[in-house]
Amino acid sequence: MPDVTLTKTPPVMPLTAISEDEHLFRDNIRQFADEKIRPLVREMDESQVFDHGLIEQFFQLGLMSIEIPEQYGGGGGTFFEAILAVEEISRVDASAGVIVDVQNTLCINALVRWASEAQKKKYLPKMATDTVGAYALSEAGSGSDAFALATKAENKGDHYVLNGRKLWITNGKEAGLFILFATLDASAGYKGITAFLVEKDFPGFAVGKKEDKLGIRASSTCELILEDCKVPAENVLGEPGKGYKIAIETLNEGRIGIGAQMVGMARGAWEHAARYAQERKQFGKAVADFQGVQFQLAQAATELEAARMMVYNAARMKDAGMNFVKEAAMTKLFTSQVAERVCSLAVEVYGGYGFVKDYPVEKYFRDAKIGKIYEGTSNMQLNTIAKLVLGGK
Repeated sequence: MPDVTLTKTPPVMPLTAISEDEHLFRDNIRQFADEKIRPLVREMDESQVFDHGLIEQFFQLGLMSIEIPEQYGGGGGTFFEAILAVEEISRVDASAGVIVDVQNTLCINALVRWASEAQKKKYLPKMATDTVGAYALSEAGSGSDAFALATKAENKGDHYVLNGRKLWITNGKEAGLFILFATLDASAGYKGITAFLVEKDFPGFAVGKKEDKLGIRASSTCELILEDCKVPAENVLGEPGKGYKIAIETLNEGRIGIGAQMVGMARGAWEHAARYAQERKQFGKAVADFQGVQFQLAQAATELEAARMMVYNAARMKDAGMNFVKEAAMTKLFTSQVAERVCSLAVEVYGGYGFVKDYPVEKYFRDAKIGKIYEGTSNMQLNTIAKLVLGGK
């Protein structure tokens, strides 16, 4: 028998364990969300307008610049901290959560990774102080087929001229900077796609129709119109023809952000449902005393915990520099399913009250549906997962 010597190793932390600094960060955001966002949720949902004063507070608190390095005026935080912020804000309002999510997990991530030093010095300080970002990829004919872009870019030497339309652009109304994708050479297919940094006041650029949506109604979703839009050559993000790589890799990170949004949303709905079930009396006792209700809430809590572990694991993998593409797709797929189920259950626990706007859970139910649609539908996530687990067959 060979001699097996066991060495003592430090205990491994639980997957959902967070550090003392992360605890403080999360708790401060939770308090802010409860005290400052919650009172405005219903009004913003009904008016379909996000409170500008709240966005100013997001900047003041550093919620819009979590991952921006300190030398550019940001917090110098981690991707995981951005995920914690999205989860906590979405627990109170998914519309607020998606504003913070797109800013951090899509726009800032893309700039930190792909921008030149000159671009970083110009735009990151603005995004840390007062400029909202938007990610402009989708078009009328390119949804799941994201690279079937019709928006064209023409090289004029010291500048490019862009023509086309973008649809479904989150933060479109509030944004001052757009990471926008257009095709330089249609014959080159996806290899002709290029990413541009487009400012809202560039000549030929306009924000068009704002969509009237089922859920996340306070979050603006807009059409963008480019008619001979002039973009300086130095505003190409990355290299010409490499926009497809920026799009794919940024969306992989963004899907973890959507997972955090779904977990936060489901948490908020579950908390309301559990509290109401303990307060509501039927047949002489609390609804929560009935085993049928107990089991449903227990099942929802279990799925919610599993969803949170997937989000945290994928975020930690991203921060560790590991390959997280499969985990990100699985996270978005599963968390969107859990959010839809848990938010639906919350409506049922409330009964008739859950179906009216005087109570909060109907909004969670409406908001949850988007999780299976944006930043890659559930079918697209399944397609990605199948290729990865089946070896590309």
